[in-house]
Amino acid sequence: MGRIGRLNPDTGTIKEWDSPSGAQSHPYSLAVINDKIWYNESAMRPDALVRFDPETESFQSWAIPSGVGIIRHVWVTRENKLLIHQSSSNRVGLVTIHDMAN
Repeated sequence: MGRIGRLNPDTGTIKEWDSPSGAQSHPYSLAVINDKIWYNESAMRPDALVRFDPETESFQSWAIPSGVGIIRHVWVTRENKLLIHQSSSNRVGLVTIHDMAN
């Protein structure tokens, strides 16, 4: 647990990375915006929103501002923003990505 991975379907090779908050972080609900992977660490309190850049193999993470609520669904808008739904608190949030690298 606490890892994300990539499968190369041509070779069957699997590569994995540890999520920033460790083995008990439970990565969940992934989305891709401009080749960056977004997901939440669902076992953390508060949940953390994580961005992973496969090219540089680097992570960034942010605590979800509401402090509560488990993210179970994410969607990418037409404007490449991230829409998140916290099922346990019934809240919806919109993540605006400011840097050009996304």
